[in-house]
Amino acid sequence: VQLQASGGGLVQAGGSLRLSCTMSERTFSNYAMGWFRQAPGKEREFVAAISRSGGSTDYADSVKGRFTISRDNAKNTVYLQMNTMKPEDTGIYYCAAQFTFSSFTAVRATSYGHWGQGTQVTVSS
Repeated sequence: VQLQASGGGLVQAGGSLRLSCTMSERTFSNYAMGWFRQAPGKEREFVAAISRSGGSTDYADSVKGRFTISRDNAKNTVYLQMNTMKPEDTGIYYCAAQFTFSSFTAVRATSYGHWGQGTQVTVSS
């Protein structure tokens, strides 16, 4: 399973970015997906998760109301729309995938077996 994340970049505080993560597997719809981020000197933290159907989502408190996770199973892609961005959103953003037969959303990094390479997001103040 290969995950390719893209869409990172430099944005001013208050601005928006949309991250994409495309999976190489045709069975993308059997995977729960998540986004995590890691700021310099800090541990990787959960950002958002979505069930394999897209019917369930979960968010870190720090991004609720600002970020939206979605997926297009026909395109094997999960998205993270980030609005009203803050300098503390800066970090490397990773997408993650876990094969599942259930409709769960996972918030722990250890729940995911596959990871993308990460894309840098920088929010300037």
